[in-house]
Amino acid sequence: MRSLVAWLAGAALGAAAAVSANAGTLDQVKARGQLICGANPGLAGFGLPDDQGVYKGLDVDECRAIAAAIFNDPTKVKFLPINAKDRPTILASGEIDVLIRNTTWTLSRQTGGMFFTG
Repeated sequence: MRSLVAWLAGAALGAAAAVSANAGTLDQVKARGQLICGANPGLAGFGLPDDQGVYKGLDVDECRAIAAAIFNDPTKVKFLPINAKDRPTILASGEIDVLIRNTTWTLSRQTGGMFFTG
């Protein structure tokens, strides 16, 4: 199931993505009724909330595409603002389902619970 989420994340606009390596990630997302997406809280064009608190940008659009693929509803996504330093830890903990951000693909991250798409 995690490979479906990983494939969707990679296919969603061709950008780098990482998902938790937990086998039941997709099942957990479906049971919860929304995708939790790690977001950069301050990068215009990629992920930035507007005056009403609505996130906009390329990374946000990818998260919404994944939610649309899973639920047929692009609004079923929650954005969790995270910083670059904590990205791998937060993803590995399961606090977010998918990370759509630039993150260096390393052996330690791959073996430590991150699944990268091309």
